[in-house]
Amino acid sequence: MGYDTAYPSAMADNDLIAKARAEDRVLITRDKELAGRFAGSLAIRSDVLEEQIREVAALVPLRLVNPLSRCSLCNVVIEAVSPEDVHGLVPEGVRSRHQEFWRCPSCGRVYWQGSHWDKMVERLNSLHLPAP
Repeated sequence: MGYDTAYPSAMADNDLIAKARAEDRVLITRDKELAGRFAGSLAIRSDVLEEQIREVAALVPLRLVNPLSRCSLCNVVIEAVSPEDVHGLVPEGVRSRHQEFWRCPSCGRVYWQGSHWDKMVERLNSLHLPAP
């Protein structure tokens, strides 16, 4: 959705709380006990992604900031690159059908506006969140 979001690997609750404090983040969790130990955290009830997003949006002014602008693996802002820059990194058929590509400067993952991108945008739009 375009937010700077951390999704840390498994860690002890106290370490997670310390990380959230150090990085000035909102802690979003399904763990009620953990949420109760960190002021300003959001306890989420649902197991369904879309419902979880709606729960967060009901509690904070969540908006579609810049959908699909960050790497889904490491959260870094992705950068536009040329088709030549992704030679050997994506299937040739993809490279021949698309002119726009983005690459994560941290992990190197390549993105393009294919069917998966379209489905993600459709899924986000179906939430009917206000645009910025």
